[in-house]
Amino acid sequence: MANFKFKTMGVMIDMSRNAVMSVEGLKRYLPLLKKMGYNCAMLYTEDTYEVDGEGYFGYMRGRYTKEEMKELDAFASSIGVTLIPCIQTLAHVNAAIRWGKFPVDCADIMLVDDERTYEFIDHMFATLSECFASKKIHIGMDEAHMLGRGKHLDIHGYESVDVIMKRHLARVCEIAEKYGYEPMMWSDMFFRPWNNGVYRIGKAKIPQGYIDALPKSVIPVYWDYYQSSEVGYSDMMENHTQLSKKTWFAGGSWSWMGFAPYNQFTLTSMLPAIDACRKNNIRNVFMTMRGDNGGECSHFAQLPSLFYIAQYAKGVTDEAVIKEKFKKLIGIEYDDFMKLDLPNAITGNEQIGHPKNPCKYMLFSDPFNGFLDYTVKDGGSELYAKYASELHEIAKKSRKYGYLFDSMAKLCDALAIKYELGVKTRKAYNSGDKDELCRLANEDYAKAIKLVDTFGKAFEKQWFCENKTSGFDVQDLRIGGLVRRLTACKKRLLDYTAGKIDRIEELEGDILPYGTKSESIGFNNYALNATGNVF
Repeated sequence: MANFKFKTMGVMIDMSRNAVMSVEGLKRYLPLLKKMGYNCAMLYTEDTYEVDGEGYFGYMRGRYTKEEMKELDAFASSIGVTLIPCIQTLAHVNAAIRWGKFPVDCADIMLVDDERTYEFIDHMFATLSECFASKKIHIGMDEAHMLGRGKHLDIHGYESVDVIMKRHLARVCEIAEKYGYEPMMWSDMFFRPWNNGVYRIGKAKIPQGYIDALPKSVIPVYWDYYQSSEVGYSDMMENHTQLSKKTWFAGGSWSWMGFAPYNQFTLTSMLPAIDACRKNNIRNVFMTMRGDNGGECSHFAQLPSLFYIAQYAKGVTDEAVIKEKFKKLIGIEYDDFMKLDLPNAITGNEQIGHPKNPCKYMLFSDPFNGFLDYTVKDGGSELYAKYASELHEIAKKSRKYGYLFDSMAKLCDALAIKYELGVKTRKAYNSGDKDELCRLANEDYAKAIKLVDTFGKAFEKQWFCENKTSGFDVQDLRIGGLVRRLTACKKRLLDYTAGKIDRIEELEGDILPYGTKSESIGFNNYALNATGNVF
């Protein structure tokens, strides 16, 4: 398919995990996307947009106002980029339901069959139709795993997920039609009910009832970020063609494992996906850039992989040519920009299987209660010091993007001390080496406190350069809490070595196996990461 051309090459930018890109940030970002070859952008807003008549929706979340949405849509249109609203009309509304103003089934799922739910969705569509010119809208509806298991069960009795889903989708499509919308939706809920909750499967015959349940007006979107061979993607694309010939594909630009990007794994997983799209005549594609658990990763940090994917989609496969074009557009060597991945490259297994994120979980790992110390590899601190030096040098080369490298360099500075701090502390305590504990307290803990605070300031600069300020309060609490905890641990070590206390209870026990010894894991949940206690 030498002459194969994609109709849509887009990105989906997550604005729902605290980092809401500012209007100014998007006005810098969207032109870059256009120059790279992208012609579409979706703003993934679970609740971070204004809805007429729904004051609590997006309350205190940095939501886009109607004026901002109109401004962004006009700007995008002026440079040849279509903005498509990407919302949720079933699950993933946990931030909105906390105020008790919307009917809830259970977990983060709206209450299907409740008229207030459909009034609410109508208000969403009415507002968005005023703000965006595109008549496509992504209505979400993914991962509603507990649909019908809560309040809906109490009111209506048991119904299977597919039956409830079909009825709800029909109501939402009715509202979409009212506003002239062509809805798109994630397709996983058309696979899970008949496949024991599993989404990605090999070639299969989809039950006719599920095919019939998808309204002809709906565009199913197959999302998949995890495979590294064309076969797995192709099988699922063939399955999707049974649902609809209009299927779109959503890949992933890996931005949701903490502070650092995963550009290399993005390419490992997405280049085969592009090949599969060609093979299966899928001409509409976008890369999702999610921000799970805090939205810490800069979307600008993903420029190398996004550029590579866009070139590959055009048929350019010569890596040297791609790198040369990248340098011409961005002003930084491609290989240098890829070094933003380094903070997660510590134990050597990070690119195998699901990406790992030691730069986040070992930053927040507690030095006394560090169950994740089991994953620590000897010599990791030296690697972090090396990475910090490399990133600091690159930061000096670029005025435009230097802040990205400065932030990651200072994260590595902190981890050069913090990564093995818990292991060193427990080893000295178990061997009764009070001199070493005293040295650790006065030197390593003192350095860690200073360097974590320094990283926090650099990260704040990065955040405010790209995003609205709302949402950074979470990082203030996390990073500030880490500084306070390190200070408290330092004091207790000094109290112990001075004889003021006779033991440190948390250091008395052994670290039990968690994951694989001396190998990084994927653990992107701060609340579970920072402590074994109830947070």
